[in-house]
Amino acid sequence: MQITAGMVKELRELTGAGMMDCKQALKDSNGDIDAAIEAMRKSGIAKAAKKSGRIAAEGNIVIKQDADGNTVILEVNSETDFVAKDENFVSFCDSVAEIILAEKPEDIEALNNIKLSSGISVEETRQHLVAKIGENINVRRFVMYKAEGDSLGIYLHGTRIGVVVDMTGGSEDLARDIAMHVAGHQPPPVCVSDDQIPAETLDKEKEIFVAQARESGKPDDIIEKMVSGRVAKFKKEITLLGQPFVKDPDITVEKLLTSAGASVNWFIRYEVGEGLEKRSDNFAEEVMAQAKGE
Repeated sequence: MQITAGMVKELRELTGAGMMDCKQALKDSNGDIDAAIEAMRKSGIAKAAKKSGRIAAEGNIVIKQDADGNTVILEVNSETDFVAKDENFVSFCDSVAEIILAEKPEDIEALNNIKLSSGISVEETRQHLVAKIGENINVRRFVMYKAEGDSLGIYLHGTRIGVVVDMTGGSEDLARDIAMHVAGHQPPPVCVSDDQIPAETLDKEKEIFVAQARESGKPDDIIEKMVSGRVAKFKKEITLLGQPFVKDPDITVEKLLTSAGASVNWFIRYEVGEGLEKRSDNFAEEVMAQAKGE
């Protein structure tokens, strides 16, 4: 059967694959577009599986809300920042965030099985995108919240850092300022107040402080005071309320909130790739891999 330019165009529009791949698939299926799509999907899944072990520590943070007050924050990873800006990748991220709001899956496994508007599941769509773009892509994590307080502060620093803050009292502007603080302060706060610091985190720091203090050779009572002071400082450094406000370091976040009659119920902060091993590119290895068709 003769393969026409129109058939190739139609298959390209349906799959997003390259012209030569589409032409070959149509030849192999004797012009049957449905059979060609099925074969390409199988091929795409195979290619995606080959790339699944590659490091994906770049990507995007997406925050979306619905009319019922539900808010989702999502991280989707790619191997490079270049792909994170690709319109196909960005569209995939948006679609996943929207389906989370609509279907409210409990975890990534449940999310992966949900079908998007295309009729294809999130996982299959991811695999096809991997085959098309040529990089590993990973839907890493998400959290969906419903506002408890009066204001929800949302701040996105580009697409790399996203923060959601739930606040009672105050104003929307203040909530956004607090979200901006959580995004920008170094070190970032790990919790709202010191009573929320995980016990294991505090115990680990105490051990370090005690070991450091003992090297001074001072008596135990002095060491105890030294450790107590360092622990108190540590608590201020990692709690939202104890940190100096980024817009006015002369006051703490706690004083700012108190003056506005506001309190923070919770916050969440996502940063692209935090806790993941970063990709280290070797140009020569990359060229060799491409030459071998990997």
